[in-house]
Parts: sequence; C-alpha cells; structure tokens
Amino acid sequence: MACRPELTRFTTRFAPSPTGPLHLGHACSALLSHDMARAHGGRFLLRIEDIDQNRSKPEWERQLIADLHWLGIHWDSEPMRQSDRMPAYATALDDLWSGNLLYPCTCTRRDIDLALGAPQEGVAVSEGPDGPVYPGTCRERHCGGLPCSMSPRPKDMHLRLAMAQAAMLCDHCVLSPRQGEWGLWFTETGPAHAGAVFTSRESYAAGIGDIILARRDFGTSYHLSVVLDDAAQGITHVIRGEDLFEATRIHVLLQRLLGLPTPVYHHHRLVRDDQGKRLAKRDDARALAKYRAEGATPADIRRMVGLS
Repeated sequence: MACRPELTRFTTRFAPSPTGPLHLGHACSALLSHDMARAHGGRFLLRIEDIDQNRSKPEWERQLIADLHWLGIHWDSEPMRQSDRMPAYATALDDLWSGNLLYPCTCTRRDIDLALGAPQEGVAVSEGPDGPVYPGTCRERHCGGLPCSMSPRPKDMHLRLAMAQAAMLCDHCVLSPRQGEWGLWFTETGPAHAGAVFTSRESYAAGIGDIILARRDFGTSYHLSVVLDDAAQGITHVIRGEDLFEATRIHVLLQRLLGLPTPVYHHHRLVRDDQGKRLAKRDDARALAKYRAEGATPADIRRMVGLS
C-alpha cells in the first residue's frame, strides 16, 4: 500500500471530483502532496474537477472538503473550480481547431465497438490510455474533405485530436539519441517508472490514437482541462495514482501543442483492497467518512496508506 516518493521542492495540487465519497486512495494522494509541499516550503492547492455537471453534487463537495480538513490538509488559496473555467477550455479548443488538429466525431460507443470488432486480418486491436484505440471512422467523414477549420468549431459533437498530424509537428518533438526517433520526454519520479519517459511520434498515432478533447455534454475533457488547469495554477509537480501514468503521454503532447510547461510527474502505487483490487468511488465501504464514523483517526488513515 505504500506510496511515498523521494521528496523535492514543488508546487502541487489535489484535484478530486465531487461525484462520490473520498476513499483511501484519495487520502494517499492528498496527504502525500500536502506533506511534500509543507516539508519543502512549497504551495499546496485544491482544485475541484466538476466538469461533469450531471454527476457533480454540492453535497459531495462539502463532504470532500470536510474529509480533507479532518485529515489535517489545508490549501494556500481559494479552490479552483473547473466549472468556472469553461472560457479557457473553449479558447484552447479554438486554437487547436484553427490549426486543423481537431475534427468532429459522431460515433457512438456501439459504432466504435462494431468497427473494432472487425479488424484487419492479423492486426490486433491496440489499447491506449482511454481504452481501445479509436479506429478513425470520422476522420474523413466530416468537413467534406476540406480542412475542418474552414467551418466554425461545432459545439454539439465530440471533438477528437488528429493524433498523427499533431505528433508530426516537429517544433514540439525532440530526437532521442537512445531510440533514434522523434518524440517527447517527461520526467517521472514514481517508483514504477522513475526516470526520463520517452514516447515516439509513431507510438502516439498507433498506441494512443485520436483521443476526445471535447465531449458533447461537457464542452471539454479530462485531458484538456487537467493540462490547462495545471498550467493556470503554476503546478510544478503532479502527484497522482499510477493508473494515470499512460495518460501523461497525452498531457505532455497537449502541453507542447498549447505552449504550456511540463511539470515533473510522480505516479504512486495504488491503494488496493485485500483482494488486490484498486479502490474506486463505488467502494463506499472504504469511504473516509465511514472510517471517521467508526472512530478512526487521521493517524490511522496514514498507517493504512503507508504514510507513517
């Protein structure tokens, strides 16, 4: 269960979604980030990731703030709320759209499943950070064969990043002397992947594919909003669970495309239950509020997540 890294000076954040109770995994990330900031004179910030307005609830936000205060966690400025930052996301989408890096997608999940269910002979379906790599069904379907940027950016459809085109922009790529390929690096300090992590342009197109950057019902996406928000808050070190390690490859690419700095990343080991299953919000039995109600102390929670 341990998730303790080597300490460095940084500005970091904890960014929960108010869509359910905080559990032990959240406590690990929040305590780890807070402890490191305090130990090195840095700043610890809170961000409320509430772009999913259908599932985000005020009562869950009140509960998570109460849980964090109970753990002894305090932040250095007013929390940032993603729901207040929709204009910033729209501006970034406009920039990507005008650069011909986005295209609209009307595929349903069933459409994608059907397309992936009949792969070319001898070609396996690739898995990326968001699941099976999108087969590109809508890549040529819309915009009448012309650059999509010649039309206004649609607000009522998913928008996907044209990954092969984005990854070919050499002004945000470097040549790896080790691999002999063009691609991107980021610095990772987590226990499983510590060091310099490289992703080639070819891997972006084949192994990640055309990810969604704006959802029809959100107006943005996790990948886009987290990159813009980290830059807006001046985050220098991102501390989060190792389940998001592969998504960092997407975030580094978006940072280059949008002219944003790349933080140092630390992906800690996940807190798991007795059967080895990682905790999720559906695991109410592991909710911090229930531990509190049963008489647990913050010190007990620290022991449970390997931080004492």
